[in-house]
Amino acid sequence: MRPDRDPALLPGTPLYVHVPFCVAKCHYCDFYSFAAETGDSSGFVDLLLREASTRAADHPRTVFVGGGTPTWLPAAELRALFDGLEELTGFRSSAEEVSVECNPESLDEAKAELLLELGVNRFSIGFQSLRPELLELFGRVHQVEQSFDAFQAARSAGAEEISVDMIYASPGEKLETWESDLSQVLELEPNHLSAYNLTFEEGTAFEQWRRTGALIPQVEDLELQFFWRTREILEEAGYSPYEISNFSLNGQHCEHNLNYWENGSYSGLGPSAVGKVGHRRMGNPRSYGKWAERIRAGESPIHEWEETLAPLDRLGETWWLGLRTKTGIDPARARAVAAVDVFEDPCERIAKGLLEHGLLVHRDGCWRLSDTGLPLADAVARQFLTPGSGREDSDADRTEGSSSCSTAEN
Repeated sequence: MRPDRDPALLPGTPLYVHVPFCVAKCHYCDFYSFAAETGDSSGFVDLLLREASTRAADHPRTVFVGGGTPTWLPAAELRALFDGLEELTGFRSSAEEVSVECNPESLDEAKAELLLELGVNRFSIGFQSLRPELLELFGRVHQVEQSFDAFQAARSAGAEEISVDMIYASPGEKLETWESDLSQVLELEPNHLSAYNLTFEEGTAFEQWRRTGALIPQVEDLELQFFWRTREILEEAGYSPYEISNFSLNGQHCEHNLNYWENGSYSGLGPSAVGKVGHRRMGNPRSYGKWAERIRAGESPIHEWEETLAPLDRLGETWWLGLRTKTGIDPARARAVAAVDVFEDPCERIAKGLLEHGLLVHRDGCWRLSDTGLPLADAVARQFLTPGSGREDSDADRTEGSSSCSTAEN
């Protein structure tokens, strides 16, 4: 172990890398990213590797490079990034899954071949929609045809695992056109598909337009129709809904994101990236300039905020995350993950109340969302967030930032 690295960062800890650059900022996106001109990334990889030298574990079992648009980086910088990470962590011999997020306009066969050569074995491509008018509304810069071209480029290069991201229930979208679009995507036979109900996140152009009435969300009843029809179509095609918004073919789920939902440890590199080491969670500055300045100054750790939840809050967070999955929550395992030893589990008490309201089911020792609870997943899961008495050793200066759990995957 390198002497200046956190001793709690155990070998094998998954690694997330945040690349903030994009061609344009999407109108719905609340992750830290910004439109950049060619050349704006100069020095980024060097800074990132300097951070990795103290904050990345040896031999991570998964690596996820998200953003932003990692494939916006030119070939030379991608090579420097992955070769540098290999030198520092040895990920190529340890990582069962190395994912990269891609936008269609920045992925061709040559770049896909390069990424495969560099150790990537999973591509996550952001189609988002097959409707030109919705792509324009979203602020996407690619054309519909480019999505199919990018997918085929990855396949032709030899990629065996490809995930596609789609957004449904957009303003004005009709259910029958969504069904048609989803069917077209399934004809490609992606290994994995993420299908997200459009949300209006604070600080985005979409939320501003919603407040002013310039954008009208779909009515709730229609959103529910989108939700259930999406699951029906995907399950009929053989895709398992292993998480609320994520579906995999033949068990090819995203191992990296499953670690988030299981409340496991991970390290996060790059501006705005979040990490969790043991029971401590920390986040980097949500500013490229501030992040870069701290690395150049040799500050270690460089994170902007840090918190350690009190034991019962850790337990509630474990339930909150795990209830999103098809597997659900095994209470004994949740207590072990949160390192909580209690005579009476307050989360099970909450779960029993939700069972009475038909929002959860209890089967084979595990708690899961019921069919009634599935479309209400966020509201149901939030019931578990604060069963304890508060945080211990918490950094009061924490700011909300994008976490790789939701970037991510995708």
